[in-house]
Amino acid sequence: MRSILVHAIDDGNFEARLQAALDLSRAFDAHLTLVQTIAYDLLVPTDPFGVSAVEVTDAMRKLARDFRDKVEARLRQEDVRWEWRDEAGYEGRSLVRHAALNDLAIVGSSHSGSGGRAAANLAGMLAIHCRTPIMVVPDDARGLPVGKAAAVCWNGSMECAHAARLAVPLLARASAVHILRVGQPAEKEDEVLPPSAGAAYLQRHGVDCEIVDLPSGSETVAETLHKAAEAREADFMVMGAYGQARIVETLFGGVTRSVLAKPPMPVLMAH
Repeated sequence: MRSILVHAIDDGNFEARLQAALDLSRAFDAHLTLVQTIAYDLLVPTDPFGVSAVEVTDAMRKLARDFRDKVEARLRQEDVRWEWRDEAGYEGRSLVRHAALNDLAIVGSSHSGSGGRAAANLAGMLAIHCRTPIMVVPDDARGLPVGKAAAVCWNGSMECAHAARLAVPLLARASAVHILRVGQPAEKEDEVLPPSAGAAYLQRHGVDCEIVDLPSGSETVAETLHKAAEAREADFMVMGAYGQARIVETLFGGVTRSVLAKPPMPVLMAH
């Protein structure tokens, strides 16, 4: 993990994801790329001559420049390699393009005033369209110390297997790895990949795992996974992103959206 992308936007989550990025950059001697996008869809003209649109554009560019200056001044004091990329365009498309040549993309779990929906859709869209794993960082995170416990959410799907494989650099340094499965073990013909297969793969990379079968009860699967991960003092979760790109706004109505809406800890996702 030598290249890490950070979504650079002045929202309530930026400090949390920057701290996580700095921790990972130091642990893996990685290069940080901060991507800042001035979104087209926020530039709305209010008169037929487009004067207001020009004023909004100038104001937004000034705010973006001020934010960049403030963050760059701070980064010059940090012991990491970094660069800043800014451009006008659509946020999701910009991040997908830049993520293509990074080993991890770090985004937030909420946008101010969105109730978590905007960021959940952004993270989901990136997970669907990117081959790069996405790290979703909650607002209250205070970094991501490498070397603590990790929880891998398992349901036997290709998505969860892909996420676990991409998480190997982090899992290999974890003090403990717990593979969490909710509900009764599936019948052999229904379960594409049993957790034992995931554990065997990780063990070949030097990662010892504990397989944990969790009973399904009155709580949602997301709540069960949250509590199990927290009980085992995990510092991050790994899970697959499920859905189809053509319904990206609604595909996170289940476990994935529940985890994204209010993650209890950083979540590494892949489709």
